Amino acid sequence: MVVTKRTLIKCGCLITMAPGSREASAGNILVEGGKIVDAGPRIDASDAEVIDAGDMIVLPGFVDTHRHTWQTCVRHRCVNIHPPVAYFEEMMFRRGPRYRPEDVWIANYLGALGAIDSGVTTMLDWSQIQNTPEHSDAAVDALRQSGIRGVFGHGWSLTQTGSRTPNSSRPHPADIARLRREQFASDDSLLTLVMAARGPEITDGETWKADLRLARELGIRSSIHMGAFAFNGAKRGIAEMDKYGMLGDDLTFVHCSSSSDDELQMVADNGVTVSLGVNVEMNSPGMGDIPFDRLLARGVRPSLSGDTETLGSADMFTQMRSALAYYRSYVGGGHSREASAPETLTTHDVLQFATVEGARANGLLHKVGTIEPGKSADIIMIRSGDINLMPVIDPVAAIVSGCHPGNVDTVMVEGRVLKKDGRLLGVDLADVRERAKASQDYVLAD
Repeated sequence: MVVTKRTLIKCGCLITMAPGSREASAGNILVEGGKIVDAGPRIDASDAEVIDAGDMIVLPGFVDTHRHTWQTCVRHRCVNIHPPVAYFEEMMFRRGPRYRPEDVWIANYLGALGAIDSGVTTMLDWSQIQNTPEHSDAAVDALRQSGIRGVFGHGWSLTQTGSRTPNSSRPHPADIARLRREQFASDDSLLTLVMAARGPEITDGETWKADLRLARELGIRSSIHMGAFAFNGAKRGIAEMDKYGMLGDDLTFVHCSSSSDDELQMVADNGVTVSLGVNVEMNSPGMGDIPFDRLLARGVRPSLSGDTETLGSADMFTQMRSALAYYRSYVGGGHSREASAPETLTTHDVLQFATVEGARANGLLHKVGTIEPGKSADIIMIRSGDINLMPVIDPVAAIVSGCHPGNVDTVMVEGRVLKKDGRLLGVDLADVRERAKASQDYVLAD
């Protein structure tokens, strides 16, 4: 639902993330028809409804580029699992085949609500739970019902995991074409479709090429896990794609932890974007280096993701704080660092990863990621007077190093307010809790 009325957000502190803008400033935002009409210190809009954000930090909504939302109802299930690769056995082979469409629906709905509550206005749902077409429809419907700007990553069936991975010769499920036609025909929708593709690391040569050609025929982007754990990095999937001229700016690679330096240069040379799930990567010993310095040295600015709530916290504040701490303590703390990588990250860099670079990786930078006239009104407001933030001296530093989801007062997606005064609107939390618990009990039953 798009709000058509004119709304004037009177800001106390505005962070636009627009090109060339690095500092917070006093400003206002005029919204009409779900779009940003104007943003600046003085706006004449006497006929507009006013939102007084005088004690707020106002900024673009966060953009998550990779989250396995179908796992939300079994949050924290795998935090203490060892070794970390046992996660795949637990979720992909043991639990995933049990999922019913209603389990996918409530997990996606709860996950999307949790994202909204924490200030994430756009989320790529990396959904390798396409056990039936009904599972896919349930996932999409839940995203739509939540009100989030959803990017649905269509994957494969976990009832066929053994033949879908590894070295699989089975093609990507053909049902993706039906979804493109029936659910994602309009480019103006809040929902867009991508292929959650398997890539060269887990399919044979002809299969991954056919999958990627299908995505391009459908006119959609592809997101591919790449280089997570040494056994995947050794397959040199990026180099394999480069060999056949298949790299392009319609691709996002997730992790790249064990991808080689020459492969990361191929990423840079071909405009491929990269998503890092920092908190989960730090919680998964053996996954490999988080390649911040190696990417930045080659001009690749990564986006951030919550990855899976079975292994860590998915909110963007955690990802930003983890990214900043990892870079400063590991990369800048006496360990080996690419000579041309920055000596340190700034809080502005990290906030850019969570907004601008997320929008770019999701193919939505023309719509979201910054507060500028013509873009969608995907805006969040953070209470600067909360006890853990006041008195704010540096708004960007406060957001990156000090905030948590409870500080998020208001969330707007395409002009529609989904959270106000710190509470989600139109959500029966008791019902959500009951349905999520019932699903959890079913999925975890032995």
